[in-house]
Amino acid sequence: MKLLVLGGLAAAFLAQAVGALLPHVPLLLAATAGSVAAEGVVYRWQRGMLSLFAKSHADLTVRHVLRDLLLVVGLLRLGEQDRETVYAPLVAGLLAFYGLHCAIQAVSVLVRRSRTLPVVTRNIDASALRLSPAPPVLLRRPGHRLPVFGLPSTAGLLATAATDAPVYGAAGLAVSLTAALAGLGTLLLRLLPGRRPAGEQEVLDWFEGWLAEYRPTVGLYFSGGASSAYQANMWLEPLARLKGRPLIVLRERFMVQRIAATDIPVVCLPKVSTLMRLEHSTLEVLLHPSNSGKTSQVLRIPTIKHAFVNHGESDKLSSCNPYAKAYDEVWVAGPAARERYALAEVGVEDKDVVEIGRPQLEAVRPYAGPPAGPYTTVLYAPTWEGWDGNPGNTSVVTAGENLVRALLADPGVRLLYKPHPLTGSVDPRARAADLRIRELVRAANRERTGPRPPASAAAELQRRTAELGRLTATGLRPTADQVERMLRQSEPAPGRAGEVARATAAWEEAYWASLPEWEHQVVTDARPALYSCFNRADLLISDVSSVISDFLASGKPYAVANTGGLTEDAFRRACPTVAAATVLTPDAAGVPRLLDAVRHPERDELAGARAALTLRLLGPAEPSSQERFARAVRALRAAAGEHRARMARRLAAEPTAPWQTELPAPRHETAPLTTTAPPEGPGPR
Repeated sequence: MKLLVLGGLAAAFLAQAVGALLPHVPLLLAATAGSVAAEGVVYRWQRGMLSLFAKSHADLTVRHVLRDLLLVVGLLRLGEQDRETVYAPLVAGLLAFYGLHCAIQAVSVLVRRSRTLPVVTRNIDASALRLSPAPPVLLRRPGHRLPVFGLPSTAGLLATAATDAPVYGAAGLAVSLTAALAGLGTLLLRLLPGRRPAGEQEVLDWFEGWLAEYRPTVGLYFSGGASSAYQANMWLEPLARLKGRPLIVLRERFMVQRIAATDIPVVCLPKVSTLMRLEHSTLEVLLHPSNSGKTSQVLRIPTIKHAFVNHGESDKLSSCNPYAKAYDEVWVAGPAARERYALAEVGVEDKDVVEIGRPQLEAVRPYAGPPAGPYTTVLYAPTWEGWDGNPGNTSVVTAGENLVRALLADPGVRLLYKPHPLTGSVDPRARAADLRIRELVRAANRERTGPRPPASAAAELQRRTAELGRLTATGLRPTADQVERMLRQSEPAPGRAGEVARATAAWEEAYWASLPEWEHQVVTDARPALYSCFNRADLLISDVSSVISDFLASGKPYAVANTGGLTEDAFRRACPTVAAATVLTPDAAGVPRLLDAVRHPERDELAGARAALTLRLLGPAEPSSQERFARAVRALRAAAGEHRARMARRLAAEPTAPWQTELPAPRHETAPLTTTAPPEGPGPR
């Protein structure tokens, strides 16, 4: 399709050139119209080609100028020599229009820069920064502006070429010039001192004032790619339940909108110099759910204590990363993670490991017995392929289809397939296998029939969806920029987060009630969440990942696919989280026996092992994980306070700190060099 569009656009320009040079009016008109239509196809269905055009120096402006230039050439070729003076005003008007287009582009860059603030916020009243709605998209994006503003002039020139009446070209140019002048004036008004947002220093002063007024105590620090926001989102609820004044600190501007609904203030500090202003705030503790290149920048702040909380634990090497020793403390779920760090010998000392459980797992319901209905719900939630190419990372490639076929072959199974969001992002084979699995599920549903929920269930889901959408709606236009988002996403109404949590729970209940109990499902959207799938499943089949550890909180049976080529004994020794699992081979031969044990608990030989493993992986049930989490935060805050007090006493006792001592003046300023005393230092090079 891309080659077809590219070929069509090139052919249209070539035909337009031929029509202009011959000259041949029908060919010139048809080719110009075809060129404009091809541009529409590119912007509507093939936007990926825009970067290709830009790299080849054939961007929209070049193409538009070439199109109009060929029209002018055609007009000059069509007319006699004495007609050149008639068309000269049209050429001048066209040049004026393109001059205005360049001026609009230059001013739009200035406007965009004035609206790129050093601090981006959410859930904070930033009205003091003179925030305003974004300019119209036509004035911000040349790809939208030039076709709209330039179309009247192109149409007028086409009409002139067809009728030899310059009045049509003049009228089209007048419309284009008027629109361009109006757009330029609109943008210039936004650069007036009272109309543009606050400047950089004013924003920084405001931010420091807000920090002094809000006085944050504990924060969540996060930096990552667009698909990694879930790593931070899983900690929002535990953080919100803490006593104190929490804060979310981000580094990427796009991430501000990817953080889930929360009442916690969100600040994005893209520059290191702005980030360092946290050093003089009341912030005492920062929690880190992931490692990133920008983490090292915030670790330089000595007044803040840093704890690595991770976004899940598993037997993978990423769960005992050597980078963890850079933090003041490493918070883990249970004793197994402590042992994992000790065995890995990556530099994390045992005294710095704190067991807090998994506060997020309060949403997971405990085991309530074998399947009560006619169907056994099986959740197949494989992880992704990872970066290292290890075949044992994911079961999707070598075992996924076999597992799904074995499950679908049992008429009493209802399958929930929930692949990892990053599946296929590295290995094309994983993506292809994932697509084939989805097709297997769809084909199985086509062969099944059964009663469907009443229409009232769908209506209830629609009502709950609307309610949840109302609570989480931001009121943002699709074309809103960061400044407009800051304006619209000010301080939330009190209790909004609680309403969202209740509405989400009600939506999940309505969602499952709206689905036939016999129908297999492919779950890929953000809702329903993974833990909601846990609560519906009687059995989990997964890979070595944090999904296993979290599922253990339910007490239900689980199985792990062994796709790394290890024997079962070696697999269990290498991966402690598999100790209480049924190990499945890539051929899925053990699936029937596994399902039998789920349906008949007396045949489940691993129930006791699961209870013991749950204690090792997640820690004791009492006190609750949230209580242990809060206790760890209080202890680390106290350590931060003690550190600040010690530093204050030291500075008070030593008014001139060693590193503040004035350096001695260079030798040539204190005494002249002699021939017998060589100068100090390496000397000039």
